[in-house]
Amino acid sequence: MNKADNTNENYYKFGIIGFPLGHSLSSVMHEAALKSLGLNGEYQTLETKAEDLVDRIKMLKRDNFNGFNVTIPHKVPVSLFLSKVDEYANLAGSVNTIKILEDKTLEGFNTDVYGYVKAFPENVDLKGKKAAILGTGGAARAVIVGLKSLGVSEITLFTRNIIDSHQTAETFRSKFPDMKINLVQNEFLQSLDEFSIVTNTTPLGMRGFHAGISPFTVELIQTMPKDGIIYDIVYNPTKTELIKQAIKAERRTIGGLDMLVHQGARAFEIWTGIEPDTDKMKIAALERLLDG
Repeated sequence: MNKADNTNENYYKFGIIGFPLGHSLSSVMHEAALKSLGLNGEYQTLETKAEDLVDRIKMLKRDNFNGFNVTIPHKVPVSLFLSKVDEYANLAGSVNTIKILEDKTLEGFNTDVYGYVKAFPENVDLKGKKAAILGTGGAARAVIVGLKSLGVSEITLFTRNIIDSHQTAETFRSKFPDMKINLVQNEFLQSLDEFSIVTNTTPLGMRGFHAGISPFTVELIQTMPKDGIIYDIVYNPTKTELIKQAIKAERRTIGGLDMLVHQGARAFEIWTGIEPDTDKMKIAALERLLDG
């Protein structure tokens, strides 16, 4: 990895687009990364509704941004504007990081896959195991790719709407023919006994959105194997209601903050060519969370 050059006169401009963004910690993380490396720059939080996506991308190009992150609801539709994507983005069909090249073309990446996998403790082995994912949106696509890379043999997608989610299931059945993919309506979820890991990719439990709500009860989590893992990609608050329920059920947990930090660090490296200090990024995020 490249070392930071404190004499670098470049001024970096990054940002995040999505809606809503009141919960986002990206700006504090990336500004901490810039500061720790002695780099000049800024990271803007740019709330962008679906109908404003085209105008926002034009602005980012015009105002000489180096790159930007993408979140709900743009992770899938933003692909229409890209001239090139990396392997993870291609597999996931979802993009969360974009680099603006010198000729103003856009290159897309999915660093969510990297962040999701990087957050696992080293002693976790999911080879040949069964997994469940709650939700079928852009984040779920990244989680499917991440679980595939970890050797999971079967994934069950739980969804509110089978019809809307059918295409996602079919897409990954064709991409990963050696991995079984099931699609189940939420109402039919009665036990988690066959799953070694369950990942929540929905906004349930997010501060300012669905705070205080858990998709599962303690009793349902207790149906998981004793070494089962509950992974909630929601990071604000750090202990969501789902994580609290999993702790009560004495199951292993992984929160969304580590995934957020690692995906952000990978994005920073894509934009600058420099590997940032993830500890400083995480501390900055935690400080913002504690400030409320």
